[in-house]
Order: sequence, then C-alpha cells, then structure tokens
Amino acid sequence: MTITLINLCIFAYLIGAIPFGLVFAKIFTSQDLRKIGSGNIGATNARRAGGWRLGLATLACDVLKGAIPVLIASAVSPGNENGLKEIWMALSAISAFCGHLFPVYLKFKTGGKGVATAAGCFTIISPISLAISLIAFIIAVGISKRVSVGSLAAAGMLSISVICLNQHLSIIGCALFISIAIIFRHKDNIKRLLDGTEPKLGK
Repeated sequence: MTITLINLCIFAYLIGAIPFGLVFAKIFTSQDLRKIGSGNIGATNARRAGGWRLGLATLACDVLKGAIPVLIASAVSPGNENGLKEIWMALSAISAFCGHLFPVYLKFKTGGKGVATAAGCFTIISPISLAISLIAFIIAVGISKRVSVGSLAAAGMLSISVICLNQHLSIIGCALFISIAIIFRHKDNIKRLLDGTEPKLGK
C-alpha cells in the first residue's frame, strides 16, 4: 500500500509538472512565455501571448493535470477507514500542485502559480469548496478587473470553505498548504497591486 501511494504521488508530480502553457505557446506562437508578459507559464500569460484560445487550452490542461491524479487516487485508495481515501487524495493533490510550481522538466524553475491546477484538484476533493472559491474569484475580478486579485481571493476562500464544511483534517491541511503557496507565488502581483502598477484584465 505504501509503495502504491509513493508511486501515485510520483505520477501526480510528473503530470503536474508538464508545462502545457509553455509547450502550447512554443508550438502555436513560437514564443517563450518565460520571456514575455509576466514571465509566467500559466493560462493568463498564455492568453497574452496567443489570445483567448491559447489561454483557454492552457487553463483546461492545467485543471486536468490536477484533477486526473486526484481522481485516480480516489479510485485506487484502500477504502475510507480512518480517512485513508482523503489522505491519498490530499497527498496526490499536493504532489500535482508542487509539480506545477516546481516542474522537473524545467529544472524546478519558472513554474506556474498553481491556481488552475489547484482548481482541478478540488474539483474532485470538494466541489462545493471549489464553487465557493470560484464565486469569490468572479466577484473579485469583476470589481478589480485584475485576475491576480481574483486568484488571491479564491485562494483565501478555499481554506475558509474547507474548514467551514468540516472536511477531513488531511483535506484542511492540503487546502491551507495550497492557499498559502498560491498567495506566496503572487508576491510580485501583490507588490504591483500596492504600487498601483498591476495590469488590468485585457491589457
């Protein structure tokens, strides 16, 4: 059982580490996302490089690489005694998320910010928590016209909603880890927001 869990986490990490945005931008625009816009390899910068279609394709793949490992973990976990199923799902989610942030294929550098991959993970783990976070994202973006503000709002709401829904301790720990990591990865955005230089949606 332990070997299976380790293999599952390795698989989740390797899937999560695939830099879809970087690959798509190279194929369809011949651009390196790391050298344009924000330098991020996620969907927002992919949209800047190649338009909405490229951005949406990157978003979909980044969501899937979080959802698929967690779905597999849910299917192969050894029952739900003592919260084993939740533990397997949480560890798989963290592995996929860390893969996106620190991709081995890019020498553990220039990973994404993890928002879409986290959304994919919690699509399986706690759809209600994800829905609440999505609402927070939409409201924050609608008010601020900035994706980064929406991402920060969603990250904060994820942990709050998981706690309020009395999820298993492993799921709460997973949500807290992911929320803190997402906020930390947005440190440059936070600085620009404070300086008033963070670009608005579409610019």
